[in-house]
Amino acid sequence: MKSTHNETDLSLVVAAKFEAADGVAVLQLRQPDGADLPQWSPGAHVDLILTPELTRQYSLCGDPSDRSVWQIGVLRESAGRGGSQFVHDKLSSGDTVQVRGPRNHFELEQADNYLFIAGGIGITPIMAMAAEVDRAGSQWTLVFGGRSRATMAFADELSTHYPEHGVINPQDEGSLIDLDGLLGEPLPDTLVYTCGPGALLEAVTDKCQSWPTGSLHLERFSAKPLSEPVLNTSFEVELALTGKTLTVHPDESILDAVTACGIQVLSSCEQGTCETPVLGGTVDHRDSLLTKEEQDAHDTMMICVSRASCPRLILEI
Repeated sequence: MKSTHNETDLSLVVAAKFEAADGVAVLQLRQPDGADLPQWSPGAHVDLILTPELTRQYSLCGDPSDRSVWQIGVLRESAGRGGSQFVHDKLSSGDTVQVRGPRNHFELEQADNYLFIAGGIGITPIMAMAAEVDRAGSQWTLVFGGRSRATMAFADELSTHYPEHGVINPQDEGSLIDLDGLLGEPLPDTLVYTCGPGALLEAVTDKCQSWPTGSLHLERFSAKPLSEPVLNTSFEVELALTGKTLTVHPDESILDAVTACGIQVLSSCEQGTCETPVLGGTVDHRDSLLTKEEQDAHDTMMICVSRASCPRLILEI
């Protein structure tokens, strides 16, 4: 995972809003004066600050070379926390929306061959990746599953542009993603990128157990359920840059403790995005972003969900 922290806060205009599939709204965002937007790379996302209490993250799914516009796709989630309903029901063309980003925890790495597996709205970050590797002349395959063709955003566009690379699997047509066939045997020099519902990600992760370390890259739209922490007691956190030492109690996060002492730390969704360098100690990693190798290094952590597995941590804050 590579994290991009040179983010920008912008007031952007909703230049266009349209339906890409049943329940999926696409927003195209531009600068009010038509100026170029910050550069981004496939896999990046932005924060939409919809109200002071409502910030949500959405993957950029347009063309990174077109800096005049950012495009996102938003699935209406009736059982969600209100962000998607706000986008669908309250945002219209011509409105101004506060946007922070871009940020990328899902970078596209160099490989000879790529296998992209997307489920539902998980197609959004994968679209830009597929376009990038196709331009580069790499070998790649995209497998895209969903409840029905009508609910699968950009399915027709992908089929038209990449007829030799894409496989569309609508469940209501009896077409399911064949994970055994795709992942049963490791493919040489191949990276697997997947995004979608948690059940799909868990299944892909399970099938990739025999693949070489580093082959699988995934992005979750929501955090994994949290297990019990390693330590159920208080622990100390030394803030190396400010010279303060805090006590973090069992009923609060490190982020809560740091914020309570007046130090502002970037945090947008409290699902594992506020990455902080670790200078000393070992971490009880509880995030959904870091790979196992990155977690085992104990040199970075997400202070909104992860905790200490030792009496004292030293953080670069």
